[in-house]
Amino acid sequence: MTAAALPVSPDAPPPGTAILNACDGSDASLWALDRAMTEAEAHHLPLHVLAVVNPSPTGYPPGMADLVQESVQRLVDSMSDGLRRAVATVQAARARPYGGQLTLHVVLGNVVDVLLQAADGRHTLVIGTRGNGGFARLLLGSVSTAAVHHASCPVLVVPAPAEDA
Repeated sequence: MTAAALPVSPDAPPPGTAILNACDGSDASLWALDRAMTEAEAHHLPLHVLAVVNPSPTGYPPGMADLVQESVQRLVDSMSDGLRRAVATVQAARARPYGGQLTLHVVLGNVVDVLLQAADGRHTLVIGTRGNGGFARLLLGSVSTAAVHHASCPVLVVPAPAEDA
């Protein structure tokens, strides 16, 4: 399976039993994606890889949403491409190719809200310790902390490999 062959759905993963992985392209999310592939194979479940784009954390003033629509679409397209490249990177690094069902999803919204909603009904949510946030000194990022405390399914938080810790 090549990364270019992977379609990206603009919708949240459908409900049902599956492994859900949150991927933002950070090193931690790539380690988590690798582990999510392992979990999906071990449990014979599909894997849904989710990236969330929050183009305006504070919202748009009246009338601005229409003006920035093209920029938002470019951001979603860029994240879709990044998600395909993340999967290709992890696939290339694995000892053997991933053999399960894999779908990619890029969703607009608040990262924590979308992730918690998408985790509902999942077998497991697999997430890295920290994403692309600016506080590298933190052991656990705000998204992974929220997932651990509020997700309705089990959460597997994947730490950095020992040599990178």
